[in-house]
Amino acid sequence: MKLYELLQIKPGVTALMGSGGKTSLLYHLAGELGKKHRVLLSTTTHIRIPDHIPLATTAEELEALFRERNVVCAGTPCEDNKITAPSFPGWEQAAEYVLVEADGAKGMPLKAHADYEPVIPASANNTICVVGASGFNQPLRAVCHRPEIYAAILNCSDMKKVSPEMAAGVLSAEGGFDRVFLNQTDTLSKFLGKATVKEFVRALGKPAVAGSLRQGMFYKV
Repeated sequence: MKLYELLQIKPGVTALMGSGGKTSLLYHLAGELGKKHRVLLSTTTHIRIPDHIPLATTAEELEALFRERNVVCAGTPCEDNKITAPSFPGWEQAAEYVLVEADGAKGMPLKAHADYEPVIPASANNTICVVGASGFNQPLRAVCHRPEIYAAILNCSDMKKVSPEMAAGVLSAEGGFDRVFLNQTDTLSKFLGKATVKEFVRALGKPAVAGSLRQGMFYKV
């Protein structure tokens, strides 16, 4: 099965939150869906301007680009060669599939959320939380965005190593998502990897999709 099928991506707005590969997931899903459907990529926070997908900054530009191709990005340019949310109305209904990066993690595989995060569009009908398995069994302070919040949820030191069970506990405590995608499983031990994934899903208490965007391998757990 394709990843979009495993994650049950449906027409409308899908928001991506969490850490450990949101932007890579955004592009991967666009590549799968864009073969047959119009797909709009955007953000409610900040992402780098893609170098392989054209950017529309107005409704007129968006309409023109969709006449030529199936996958388009929309946003408002800002500092550091990044974009933020589009400034024109109607963008959330401009394509059959709208994929929105709605969170930031500063490149860390794990994160906890401040009270103003994530920025999920009100129109979203599916929210996917991404988790980076490369953060498992590493010191919390080295692999977590907002480590002070992460440690407070777990009531532990920020020097504690994050077990799969601990990571699942933070997700359960915060909530706010429909499905979990555990990325970066290629970084886990060849001998203990499957057991580590099962430990995480067992502690999470609900099904998840696991795999590696880098390797293009995915499966439901």
